[in-house]
Amino acid sequence: MSEQSAIVGTSLAPVSRSEERLGLLLVFLSALTWSFGGAIARFVDGNDSWTVVFWRSLWAAAFLVGFMLWRDGIRGTMQLFRGMSWPGLAVAVCFGTASSCFVVALTYTTVANVLLMQAGVPLIAALFAWVLFRERVSVATWVAIAAVIAGVAIMVSESLSGDVSPIGGALALLIAVVFALATVITRRFAHVRMTPATCLGAVFAGLFAASQAEGFAVSARDMGFLFAFGAINLGLGLAMFATGARLIPAAFAALLSTFETIFGPVWVWLIHGEVPSARTIVGGAVVFAALLVHIGMEFRRQARSQATAMPAPH
Repeated sequence: MSEQSAIVGTSLAPVSRSEERLGLLLVFLSALTWSFGGAIARFVDGNDSWTVVFWRSLWAAAFLVGFMLWRDGIRGTMQLFRGMSWPGLAVAVCFGTASSCFVVALTYTTVANVLLMQAGVPLIAALFAWVLFRERVSVATWVAIAAVIAGVAIMVSESLSGDVSPIGGALALLIAVVFALATVITRRFAHVRMTPATCLGAVFAGLFAASQAEGFAVSARDMGFLFAFGAINLGLGLAMFATGARLIPAAFAALLSTFETIFGPVWVWLIHGEVPSARTIVGGAVVFAALLVHIGMEFRRQARSQATAMPAPH
């Protein structure tokens, strides 16, 4: 799922060409890793979504703690957690909410519906930034935001007919909203490292799921898939993105992250035969097109800024 939204937008320090290539590779691999989330979830036989959330969160938190200990050591890891302050706690709550809703939403709707709705996160974040902090929003971005709203409306309109549960669409929309909020917070407090925040979010999700789960017993087969769902799909994907996103411009990170939205429904279709509805495809196409146009315009803006910043030849 789109955990990358909570990291895109951080400040970019000068990096070498080789570091930038490494960043591009890591962000692409993170999107590829996340794209298997829906397919892995469909392999778990357990009927209780909260049991799945508990074990996924436990494995993800364990992996992220191990990653930070390996990268920063015990003292550095403790300093990261102490340095989160309230922005980190807010992102942790957003992340815990989104990761929980992702699992629960899959019991009510298709993987495509969840992932395609998340494609609008960057544009929803722009709307939040304008409402909360009065950040300037261009006319083109307003048009893209309107397109996202229209696309989401098309996707959730199926629930109005009574043929599809409205819970799945509502949860998918909630995921996009909380990740957009996390994105805005991260951009406003770019100096705060958000890897410990997402780890704490996994802990929050696990604790809440423990209070809701019918039980914790799962088969050995399910535990294997839950390990992959938590440690590899969520934890490893986040570790790669957190490392790579700081080495490349935010527009590149956002563009590469769209591969999760592209590949995710494809894996579920190929492996499980889950075909999205016509309205999901149409609405998702509108959202995805708006995102790509927005990212393309961001590329042009960054190119103009770099050209302006370059010294004139003598």
